[in-house]
Amino acid sequence: MKKTILSLVSALALISCAQQAKEPALGLTEEQFGTAEYDGQQVKLYTIKNANGMVAQLTNQGAKLVSLYAPDKNGKMEDVVLGYPTAAKYAECDQAKGIGEPFFGATIGRYGNRIAGGTFVIDGETTNVEINEQPNKSLHGGSKGYHSQMWTVKEQTENKVVFTLHDADGTMGYKGNVDVELTYEMCDCNGLKLTYKATTDAPTAINLTHHSFFNLNGEGAETVNDHILMIPSNEITAVDPVLIPTGELMPVEGTAFDFNTPHAIADSIESQHPQMLIGGGYDHNWVLSSEADENGLRVAAEVVAAKSGRKMTVLTTEPGVQFYGGNFLNNTQVGKSGKTYAKRSALCLETQHFPDSPNHDNFPSTILRPGETYNHVCIYRFGVVK
Repeated sequence: MKKTILSLVSALALISCAQQAKEPALGLTEEQFGTAEYDGQQVKLYTIKNANGMVAQLTNQGAKLVSLYAPDKNGKMEDVVLGYPTAAKYAECDQAKGIGEPFFGATIGRYGNRIAGGTFVIDGETTNVEINEQPNKSLHGGSKGYHSQMWTVKEQTENKVVFTLHDADGTMGYKGNVDVELTYEMCDCNGLKLTYKATTDAPTAINLTHHSFFNLNGEGAETVNDHILMIPSNEITAVDPVLIPTGELMPVEGTAFDFNTPHAIADSIESQHPQMLIGGGYDHNWVLSSEADENGLRVAAEVVAAKSGRKMTVLTTEPGVQFYGGNFLNNTQVGKSGKTYAKRSALCLETQHFPDSPNHDNFPSTILRPGETYNHVCIYRFGVVK
């Protein structure tokens, strides 16, 4: 394993990332991400690593995860997240819906997932936010959500980058100034740890999450339907025909949504369950039933790819996780390796509070008030199964 990592480092040290997000040059920690500017600022690429040779690349444009290199059962390092080769392509997809996937590796806010009608009430006062998904929904904070804003780097070390963002009162219709701090840390436990903190000067709804598309057989591999998935959950938040929660907590036992016993996604992907037909497959929020440890972390999911032997465990302080099965990837997205991304060639596991929570009193609250601090930790931890 040591010999494999050393040879990888030697090879990668010769490669420049200045033009494209290819295999990272490990000796560099900050560089220009091509020649693109976004909102008048230079887009940069940051490389972090841990003691075991795992590498992540991040950009200040949307605080996105561009690449994540993890070992397979033979010690081979491969990129396991989908993404684009240039900053210009990320910018193009952020600014024009329908030409690509704007959420590859993105930080999502002010409110991840959907809000019905783009409206909710706090303390008797109505907030109307941008409707950016038809017929009548706000998705992932709107067209100028956190995924399409430029973040500031507050701190950077060999294994960590701390991003900050000031989200001004009125942006996308949200009330209150919100200051966000997001730390990406590559831990020696082979975990990519994301720590979110936020404060506000007026009551507001907030639900931050991370939107990487994972394929544990490697970026550009054909499908994730062979991945074996476990989600410790007894219920999902059932949705209506436009993917808005109805308020019902639907039991998963005996349905295609029961992943308490690990099984291949393919085993249930063709289910004719009404909820599966609505989503075109999996695109739902699971209510987590796992116990939290002394740090408030609970297991949200575990995924194993038998072919590569890679295992990913998702840990979180949040009450839910959105499992999205890549239903809308359609071979029009050309990724970093030059391969197109086919339907269900990646999955997302977005730790979160529930979609549309401000409109459902029976869901955990997502209201942040002055004097309070929003805290959210998510860890994507990697291992291997021989």
